[in-house]
Amino acid sequence: MNASAIPSTPVAHSTVSSSVLVQLGAALALGFVMLYAVGFSEASVAHNAAHDVRHASGRPCH
Repeated sequence: MNASAIPSTPVAHSTVSSSVLVQLGAALALGFVMLYAVGFSEASVAHNAAHDVRHASGRPCH
């Protein structure tokens, strides 16, 4: 049996487009910025922000 008689099968490669990588990088950067901001904020600032979000979404907080 010669090599030309063996059918060649294409190898499936998973490719990730560059736009997906950019979106993943942006999401990762945003996550780090949010963790950094919350980690170094004062407790009263974090509480007031959460309090305002609860009021804006119509959830009771008291």
